[in-house]
This record gives sequence, C-alpha cells and structure tokens, in this order.
Amino acid sequence: MKKIEKLWIIKESTVHARGLFARQNIVKGTKIIEYVGKKVKKVEGDLRSERRIKKYLNSKETGSVYIFELNSRYDIDGSPIYNKARYINHSCKPNCEIEIKNNRIWVISKKMIKKDEELSYDYGYEFDKDDYKDHPCKCGSKNCIGFIISSDDRQKFKRFRKINND
Repeated sequence: MKKIEKLWIIKESTVHARGLFARQNIVKGTKIIEYVGKKVKKVEGDLRSERRIKKYLNSKETGSVYIFELNSRYDIDGSPIYNKARYINHSCKPNCEIEIKNNRIWVISKKMIKKDEELSYDYGYEFDKDDYKDHPCKCGSKNCIGFIISSDDRQKFKRFRKINND
C-alpha cells in the first residue's frame, strides 16, 4: 500500500499562492489526504471564519478561512500548519471530492489525476447575494463563473446576475 504523503507535494499555484500537486499518477477513488485540525463547535467555527475573512479580505497577504464543516454540530479549523490539505484550492471543475466518514474528512480523487496536476475540489460555498464577491475564483476552468460558489448554486447565481444585470 502506498503511503498517503507520497501522493502529493506542495508547490506554487497559479490559482492561489500555493497548492497541492500530484507527485505521481493517482487513480480514481484514492484517498489522497485527510483534512485535519481542531474540532470546534459551529458557533466558534463561524466566529473564526468571520475574523479571518475580515483579516484577509482587502489584504495583500495570502490566507484563507480553513474552516471546514464536519457535521451539523462541529467544524474543523484546518488553519494549523500541520494540515497540508489546507493548500488544496477550489476549482469549478475539480479532480477531487470530499468524503466525510466516521468524523474524518478525506479528499478523494474523483477521476484519474496525472503526475504534476494540481489537486482541487469544489469548496461548496452557498450562493449569498450579499457576500459572493468576497470569494473570487481564479481556477481558470472553462465553466468558471468567477466566484467560488458550489456547483449546486451556480444556476441560482446566474439567474441573480441576469435579473440584476450584474
């Protein structure tokens, strides 16, 4: 069995500062890396998210929120440096997906990933007409809508833009 840490490497990314890249070809369905960090209650996760968004929104520093929903009661704060999965960037056409099982968050390949390809998944942000502009997307995929909005909400976003000539 392959060691999980041998599947990826951290490198500079054209999407956002740094990213995780395939160190070798990865077959579909492979558990690539676990998203780890401190387990916090939802209220605390929301507070941490708000503070980080305010800190980095108009800053030249690179940073992200790193709060990941574990379940209806808890989030994982993935900001600690030991959480290398935090470097995986969003894409509107991702090559990975998330699997939450037994209170663990795994990044799984959803297709064959070639060596040196950047790993990505859909962050799944719900469309909110008041703050979607806070989350620009630079993934560069053909179906990119310019903002990090979950694939489930992209049609809602497009209708909103059409109605509002935005």
